[in-house]
Amino acid sequence: MSADSGGRFADYGRPRRVDGGLRARSTRGAIGVSWWSRRFLEVLESFALGTRLTRGRAYARAGQVVSLDVNPGVVRAVVQGSRPRPYQIQVALPPFPARLWARIEAELAAQAFFSARLLAGDLPAELEELFAGVGAPLFPAAVTELRQRCSCPDAAVPCKHLAATFYLLAESFDADPFTLLHWRGRSRAQLLSRLRELRAVGSAPEPGVVAGELPEPRSGTGPSPTPESDAPDDGRERHPTSPGHREADVPAAGAARALANLPAAPLAEAVDRFWLPPVPLPDRPPSLTSRPDLLLRQLGAPAPAIGGPGLAERLRHAYRQLGE
Repeated sequence: MSADSGGRFADYGRPRRVDGGLRARSTRGAIGVSWWSRRFLEVLESFALGTRLTRGRAYARAGQVVSLDVNPGVVRAVVQGSRPRPYQIQVALPPFPARLWARIEAELAAQAFFSARLLAGDLPAELEELFAGVGAPLFPAAVTELRQRCSCPDAAVPCKHLAATFYLLAESFDADPFTLLHWRGRSRAQLLSRLRELRAVGSAPEPGVVAGELPEPRSGTGPSPTPESDAPDDGRERHPTSPGHREADVPAAGAARALANLPAAPLAEAVDRFWLPPVPLPDRPPSLTSRPDLLLRQLGAPAPAIGGPGLAERLRHAYRQLGE
């Protein structure tokens, strides 16, 4: 962009004020709270885009973004500048193909840590490493991976209108972390539904077997199990095995382990031992810490008719104050 063109753009004056525009929640300093929104902006800032991002941040805080819509592979926005007609913005990032998403979902479902955090509406920081490990980096590695378009006459890419879109997009990641994954090709409902399916398949018992019970021996596979009256009472469970049709000892578990060594006496005579744990307990029980706005993350942004993302942010702020 030449100096003359920059002068022409300056002649347009200040941007037109927008009533009800999307305004960045941050009024000063850095924009973005969560690790995924900060990581996204860090990637953009690493591309050495200079003052364009600074001007875009001012636009985002002034509420010049009229609308922002995130879909798989593309973000569309409308930004009001100094001209009467707002500018049309488009930022495209190729979504992951279905085959790659199937691999990602299998990796997530195989680890209870990721499944639990995602089902709770959270994105752990370790998620970035998992995605990179399967060849699906969450964030663009170069600015050329982003196809950016703005209908303004500024030849710079990104212009301040695109930069404002980036900052509002980062804050939308704060409001709903699944927005980032939706941009990459999987909505919250699709991903969580698939994780539940994979987890259910991985934990399903064999046909005809009730969860928590051992399968019954098939007819004709060998002699009947030794009756309980003939089995030695050593507190171990036994079940038939296929090789050699012999019984194999397995350690007792659960309630069987807790009750194995109790004396065969009335409860009154063993009450002093009844509540003792079968294994030593840690000095300090484990604790689960969660943010007070976890429920809001699980539900997602409310419908525009009842307040949209603005209502979610006000509730989130109230929850944090109550939590303190």
